[in-house]
Amino acid sequence: MLINRQRTRRIHIGSVPIGDLSTITVQSMTNTDTRDVIATVDQIKRLEAAGCDLIRVAVLDLEAAAALRQIRDQIRIPLIADIHFDHRLAVAAMENGAQAIRINPGNLGGREKLARVVAAAKVHQVPIRVGVNSGSIEKDLLRQHGYPTPEHPIALIESALRNVRLLEDMGFDKIKISIKSSDTLTTVSGYQALAKQTDYPLHLGVTEAGGLIAGTVKSSVALGILLSQGIGDTFRVSLTRDPVEEIRVGFELLRSLKIRERGPELISCPTCGRTRIDLFSLAEEVERYVQTMTRPLKIAVMGCVVNGPGEAREADIGIAGGHGVGIIFKKGKLYRKVAEDELLPVFLEELRKLEEQGA
Repeated sequence: MLINRQRTRRIHIGSVPIGDLSTITVQSMTNTDTRDVIATVDQIKRLEAAGCDLIRVAVLDLEAAAALRQIRDQIRIPLIADIHFDHRLAVAAMENGAQAIRINPGNLGGREKLARVVAAAKVHQVPIRVGVNSGSIEKDLLRQHGYPTPEHPIALIESALRNVRLLEDMGFDKIKISIKSSDTLTTVSGYQALAKQTDYPLHLGVTEAGGLIAGTVKSSVALGILLSQGIGDTFRVSLTRDPVEEIRVGFELLRSLKIRERGPELISCPTCGRTRIDLFSLAEEVERYVQTMTRPLKIAVMGCVVNGPGEAREADIGIAGGHGVGIIFKKGKLYRKVAEDELLPVFLEELRKLEEQGA
């Protein structure tokens, strides 16, 4: 399927381009206390290893804003500050190295305070994400248009464009927009309508999507539809989980649409009565390991030594096990037999070698 992307304006967050047909980026948000620099940096480094392109942190007070400088100095990917209500935090975040900020311009306390934020953004060359959620829409828009629904998402769109105009009136246009809803279909229809009314880059997401299963399904449906229609320049899969899981889901989503590939593709069988090993744990451990790999391999984890290699003959390398013994195969052919209790460490070592060969 050929995806014709909507061309939007280009902005830069640090050195990462957003919009204008540049690479669709996968981002996440830390769930640590930003004031805890060590914990926050540790989590960001794990996200970097998983492929995260941009990271956002919550700035709850001036201490958190001040911590941004130490955090940025220790990470590789651009740092975005998430601000609510207090314009002083937005200014302090930029002064301390935030490379972008996420705000709702309408809740910063009025035009004068917003103007101070915009002035700082101009000085520091920092883009602003105008972020509107279904729960943060202005009351007058709700009275006029009603709560956003799949059939009528107008309030979301009008709220976002109103806030964009506030920034434009101050001579600022380094903007990207998000209009998130916890409802999948409202998210889809809202972004579809918004994409027809603006050429600013769009940040996609389903807010409050849920845990691993529900959140993955809701986000994949909404973002998959939009991305397949060429809508969206960057996105976050919001999960009530370790944020590293968000990156894993995000890249699998892009891979499934053949938009972007990073690292190996993992295929595994769903198990059946022939399975004689703990395939669930084996697949989970392999999946965790391959998140740190960048070489575009196809890796198989199969439960049956009888059919597994044949069913996964297109895999570059794979494992299958049963009755106390496991095999490692390449392109469907036996490569090595291994005792079952040694199968995982031996296989991970083979993956490490393959990664080094491609480096």
